[in-house]
Amino acid sequence: MSIAFIFPGQGSQSVGMLGSFASENPDYNEIILSTFQQASDTLGFDLWEMTQNGPESELNTTRNTQPAMLAAGFALWQIWQSKNGAAPAVLAGHSLGEYTALVCAEAIDFSEAIDLVATRGRYMQEAVESGEGAMAAILGLDDNEVIKVCEDVAEQSGRVISAVNFNAPGQVVIAGHSDAVEQAISLAKNTGAKKAIKLTVSVPSHCALMDSAGERLEKKLAAITVERPVIPVINNVHVTIENEVDSIRDSLVKQLSKPVRWVETINKMVAEGTDQIVECGPGKVLTGLNKRINRQMPTHPIFDTATIDKVFEELS
Repeated sequence: MSIAFIFPGQGSQSVGMLGSFASENPDYNEIILSTFQQASDTLGFDLWEMTQNGPESELNTTRNTQPAMLAAGFALWQIWQSKNGAAPAVLAGHSLGEYTALVCAEAIDFSEAIDLVATRGRYMQEAVESGEGAMAAILGLDDNEVIKVCEDVAEQSGRVISAVNFNAPGQVVIAGHSDAVEQAISLAKNTGAKKAIKLTVSVPSHCALMDSAGERLEKKLAAITVERPVIPVINNVHVTIENEVDSIRDSLVKQLSKPVRWVETINKMVAEGTDQIVECGPGKVLTGLNKRINRQMPTHPIFDTATIDKVFEELS
């Protein structure tokens, strides 16, 4: 059996996530609280309090969402490790989730990664004035049609707009200037999209509006210790496994303004022999996407005591 672990990014967070562990399993809860305490010590505020009690608007702010999701994914990974769960052959993360994968692969220290993603979130927030950028999900068009819609709007408007998350067949996210996203939504509907939905996000990730954030992140990454991963990690930008430290840093910088190629990532896992996938993080967003990418590939979400214990038994 060849197992892959995948880690979700922004959008899977919710107020109260992982909170049920307190009553369900004290041992698991201790791992979670210890992980969040370590993150809180690095950040200088109580991250666990924010994830449990909000306000939701604060949790959904990029600079807070990113460390919260990293801490949640890493805590669940540590629970899996504490049970001596089956070892994965490969890891991958969706956008921010790539940082979680690198922490679990021992390429980046957890506390350093918490500081890194909080800073990344701040850089992203500061790269675009509030309300200037937006993202939208386009459903029911193939990838090339969405790319063409964005190219047409960009050419007509002179604004930034591009396809940025290739999440599943017929589900592509676009990002750019707010007015260009609105134009692209209208054009996509006229082109035949089943739905075109503006997303509730605070920054337009993975498009050229993040170039300045990438330049700042590059300097931050240069000061971070990065090691060769002990488990292979497929990166978002090139859909390749990078082992060299400089290549890992370079991929993380490019990731800010380049598309997340999730369909290709899952297809690469399948092609290289993966036969079980575990989604390690709050919720099951990636599990839903994976069903649309490859229905024959079992994906198991772990996000509470019941799911962790169930998947452990199934994969042992």
